[in-house]
Amino acid sequence: MSVIYILITVSIAVAVVFFIAFVTAVKRGQFDDDYTPSIRMLFEDELVKDKKKTNQQSSNK
Repeated sequence: MSVIYILITVSIAVAVVFFIAFVTAVKRGQFDDDYTPSIRMLFEDELVKDKKKTNQQSSNK
């Protein structure tokens, strides 16, 4: 029975360590997306062109 208490204690300690590591990584910006902003400009033009076409078609009616 004492083995169960040791295993529970160790598993909680490991979980706390991983949680602290995760929170630290998030605060330091480890999961910030650096790739998407650099390619976003490639796709915004298509959205603007589509909106212009839609506005032109609406005004032609």
